Amino acid sequence: MNPITLIIIYFTILMGPVITMSSSNLLLMWVGLEMSLLAIIPLLANKKSPRSTEAATKYFLTQATASMIILLAIILNYKQSGMWTLQQQTNNMLLNMMLISLAMKLGLAPFHYWLPEVTQGIPLHIGLILLTWQKIAPLSILYQFYQLLNPTITTILAISSVSVGAWGGLNQTQTRKIMAYSSIAHMGWMTAILPYNPNLTLLNLTIYILLTVPMFITLMTNSATTINTLSLAWNKTPMILTMASIILLSLGGLPPLTGFLPKWAIISELLKNNCSTLSTLMAIMALLSLFFYTRLIYSMSLTMFPTNNNSKMISHHHQNPKHNFILPTLTVLSTLTLPLSSQLIT
Repeated sequence: MNPITLIIIYFTILMGPVITMSSSNLLLMWVGLEMSLLAIIPLLANKKSPRSTEAATKYFLTQATASMIILLAIILNYKQSGMWTLQQQTNNMLLNMMLISLAMKLGLAPFHYWLPEVTQGIPLHIGLILLTWQKIAPLSILYQFYQLLNPTITTILAISSVSVGAWGGLNQTQTRKIMAYSSIAHMGWMTAILPYNPNLTLLNLTIYILLTVPMFITLMTNSATTINTLSLAWNKTPMILTMASIILLSLGGLPPLTGFLPKWAIISELLKNNCSTLSTLMAIMALLSLFFYTRLIYSMSLTMFPTNNNSKMISHHHQNPKHNFILPTLTVLSTLTLPLSSQLIT
C-alpha cells in the first residue's frame, strides 16, 4: 500500500476514538466511531486472500449495523428532547438501543460471533489494533452515560461475555482466536462493573491493553499464529517464550501479577453492591480462563514438539537479532505493578 495512504489511514484510526472521547455531542461521537470503522477496513482487506476479504466484510457488516442503530437512537433522542445528549428523561428503549449497539461494536456476547473470525483472518499487527485501540471509542461512550445504563442488561451482557470468553478459548490452537476470546472475557469484566464504579472499568481497560500489547509483540516477533509455531520458538528466542508465559498468567489473573488487580478490585466492588452471585460466577469463569492459559503455557514451553535434529543445532550467531526495546518495559508493567494497587484504585 502507498505510504501516504497508510499514514492517512493510521491517522484517521488514531483520531476516531480521540474525537469520540473528547466530545459531548452524540453526533460527533458517532462521527468518531465511523472514522475508526471506515479507516480500518482497507487494512483488514489489504492481503489478497479470501480469508482477509471475509474478515473485512464481516467486520464492516456488524459495525455498520451497530452504527446504524446508534444513529437511529441519536436522531430519535433529538426528536424527543431536542438535545444531542442523553438525559435522565430519555426513553429507556433508546438507552437500551445505544447499549446493545455499543455491545455489538465491542464484541460482547451474545454479539461476539464476528470477533474471533475477524481476528483470525487478519495479520497480527492489525489484530492488535482491533483488540485494543478500537475498543476505546465505544467504551468511552458507555463511560459517559454509565448512570443511565440498565443494570440488568449490563449484567446479562457481562456474565454471558465472561462465560463465552472462558469456554470459547478452551479448545483453540490458533493464537489470534485465543486473544479474541480473551478480549471478550475482559470486556465482560469491564461491563460488569460499569454501572457501579466506571473508574474501575478504565483501570481494567488500561491493564488489559498493557497485557495485550506485549503478548501480541511476542507473537509478532516469532510470526506465531498457532501454538505449534510458538512452541518451536524455544530454540530461537527462549527469553521471549518465558515473557509470553508470564504475560499469559497475568492475563489469566494469577494473584502476584498485574492481571489480578482489576479482577480483585471488581469483585470487591461487586460484593459491596450486593452482587455476590455475579461475582462468584465471574470468579469461577476466571479460573476457567486461567486453566486454558496454563494449558497453553504447558504446550508451548514444557513440551517439545517432534522436530528434526538439525533444528536443535541452529546457530544463534548467524541470525539477525530483532532488538525490541518496548517489550521488556511492557512485560515489567504487565506483571509487576500489583504493589501500586493502592495508588491506582484510589
